[in-house]
Amino acid sequence: MHETELHDLSDDADYAASQRQGSVSMQRSDSAKTSSSAEPDGAELVYVKDNVTIHPSQFAAERIGGRLMLIKQGACLLLTWIPYKGQHSKLSEKDRNLYTIRGVSFSDVRSIRRHTPTLGWQYIIVVMSTGLAYPPLYFYSGGVKEFLATIKQHVFIVRSADDANIFLVNDFQNPLQRTLSSLELPRAVVANGLSASTSISDPHPAENQPIDDGSVSGEVASLSLYNGRPRPKVHDPARDLSIQVLEKFSLVTRFARETTSQLLRESLNNGYGANERRDHSPHYHDYSYKPSTDPEKAPVEVPVVPDPLEFDKLSMVWGKPRQSPLGSGEWATFLDSEGRVIDSKALKKRIFYGGVEHRLRREVWALLLGYHAFDSTYAEREYLRSMKKLEYETIKHQWQSISAEQAKRFTKFRERKGLIDKDVVRTDRSLSFYEGDDNPNVNLLRDILLTYSFYNFDLGYCQGMSDLLSPILYVMEDESESFWCFVALMERLGPNFNRDQNGMHSQLFALSKLVELLDLPLHNYFKQNDCLNYFFCFRWLLIQFKREFEYEKVMSLWEVFWTHHLSEHLHLYVCVSILKRYRKKIMGEQMDFDTLLKFINELSGLIDLNTILRDAEALCICAGENGAACIPPGTPPSLPIESSLLYPQQDDVL
Repeated sequence: MHETELHDLSDDADYAASQRQGSVSMQRSDSAKTSSSAEPDGAELVYVKDNVTIHPSQFAAERIGGRLMLIKQGACLLLTWIPYKGQHSKLSEKDRNLYTIRGVSFSDVRSIRRHTPTLGWQYIIVVMSTGLAYPPLYFYSGGVKEFLATIKQHVFIVRSADDANIFLVNDFQNPLQRTLSSLELPRAVVANGLSASTSISDPHPAENQPIDDGSVSGEVASLSLYNGRPRPKVHDPARDLSIQVLEKFSLVTRFARETTSQLLRESLNNGYGANERRDHSPHYHDYSYKPSTDPEKAPVEVPVVPDPLEFDKLSMVWGKPRQSPLGSGEWATFLDSEGRVIDSKALKKRIFYGGVEHRLRREVWALLLGYHAFDSTYAEREYLRSMKKLEYETIKHQWQSISAEQAKRFTKFRERKGLIDKDVVRTDRSLSFYEGDDNPNVNLLRDILLTYSFYNFDLGYCQGMSDLLSPILYVMEDESESFWCFVALMERLGPNFNRDQNGMHSQLFALSKLVELLDLPLHNYFKQNDCLNYFFCFRWLLIQFKREFEYEKVMSLWEVFWTHHLSEHLHLYVCVSILKRYRKKIMGEQMDFDTLLKFINELSGLIDLNTILRDAEALCICAGENGAACIPPGTPPSLPIESSLLYPQQDDVL
């Protein structure tokens, strides 16, 4: 893959194409009005702009160019974005149509976020009054200022008092009563491979934006929640996830009700604002599950709408029973005399249904993660180990050689090292492998993460990575091999930690569509209770259920995921299966977002893994091609065939 396919620079092939193709700015003439076949009868085209592009992933080959239009029909102003037909793209026409935006009325728009990076293109994010947002629209040929000026001529908009780049539309007076402010979450969630940011004061500046429900017309959702500390002039990707994000999830027992800022209301309340209707108290509340003695305050049990896929009445194929783990004797039958895997598909299927005995994991995980090829021999794998060990030591030496004087002038190194030092001493310390003071394995964990931050300097270090590395080091028991297996894992999960959080966005969007497909009553309940952002599943997706199961079960779950048997996105079906298992409780107790977040958080350690895996398998089989169609291209852990370990940061200059 050429470097130009990975970076938003002026010499990008897409940029050059946009210059050749030209662009059209604001036009109010009748000739412009007749130029678009998408314009409804009796409407006036007041703005049209070519080369407005959506980025489904970080890869330039998958970008979708199109035409953005503002159409005045009577007193209503409509927004439309139509992708170009026949444009060269690795995405299919069906995938491209998924992102089409058709006739969105500004009466349903809550805000417009404008972002102007120092390098790269300006983009906007349109946030709906429901809290859902469309993917960022990149203006390859400029025109954002004219776009906003045109809107202002037809719709009443004002700048946010907290951020001059946020333009509030329609009603801006309702105060924020959301609980996410208590989580102090960082740049935490999402956009279908698209960057996004907004400022929050809680009490510090932060960045934030919501998600779109991807309605039947093929409109794509986008969710994002950013929060953090006062931002320096130079940004470090390590700041993208605050070191508090996961801890806050584990400590949520009280929920803040104070209005934190107009912007946080704008960004969060759109998608998560049920509390505006429920509680305007500035005090904290405890939502522990205790029966109320006051009949007026006791929760009302509401009937749950029958679900055609209810587990006790399933007519679909059940998942197969779990088997015993793969043992040494059986493992040998999958190898030829030189160590090649004879039938990798059969091996993956066997692991999918039973996992692997722990003593075999070091060898098998290296294959599942792609560090070693299935058709490699014993000799080839040993040679690769020796070569990769030398390469690892070279990379590690880069940060080890930084002197104290140099470190004083190397802000990113100091900040990343500080974050890693704080995280590793809090990672799995109850496990004997990591417990105790001056534990050498904790030091190895730190060294590997620091080395990775130099190996993939664009991505750097984000909180949550230590959780993903910990089981790998525990299994591999070798610094170099652990590093390269972690590299292989991050090749697929790296987008989860991107500045624009495209990986998290696409997963949350896919999850919402899968729940809609497989449990429509639950989907409708979430919709009615402002829970369509699915942010309560954030921790599940970010670190692959690492904190939801016992350590041994996490390892079993991960090796099932890594087989990619049935689907490489089985983890999304696991999410659906857990939500379905508890749907009666969720709906029966009328859980709002706050209560649901607390409830999901407290499920940690209480979920039966084998049952959930069987349910997930059954749901995956039941969903079939319809389920696969709910998952946008490039959703982690999948990457394009021509993948790269680089995860460019498009928001700011490093």
